[in-house]
Amino acid sequence: MPVIAMLVGAALAFSIGGVLMKLSNGLSRPVPTAAFLALFILGASLQALGMRRDDFSVAYIFVLGLEVVVTVLLSVFYLHESLPLSRVCAVLLVVAGIVWLRTT
Repeated sequence: MPVIAMLVGAALAFSIGGVLMKLSNGLSRPVPTAAFLALFILGASLQALGMRRDDFSVAYIFVLGLEVVVTVLLSVFYLHESLPLSRVCAVLLVVAGIVWLRTT
């Protein structure tokens, strides 16, 4: 599996796991709790595999940055949270930083 696929998979697993963490209602609902824990383990495993073949700083920040973008999208479209301009600008700064980091 290509490194980028592992890192993207890790970010998706962490982001979806984060939504399930929210839905677990503070670990009080067993199914979302088990699901988010499983996704966090999957995400960490994929990230560890991806970092074997990529620079630590680039791979780690890439996963975190993509996780930010996916999490914001999930929070807006699935959890119906607001997306003020300040949040959009903050996410754009994160994306710019990721692109800059990947190209250096």
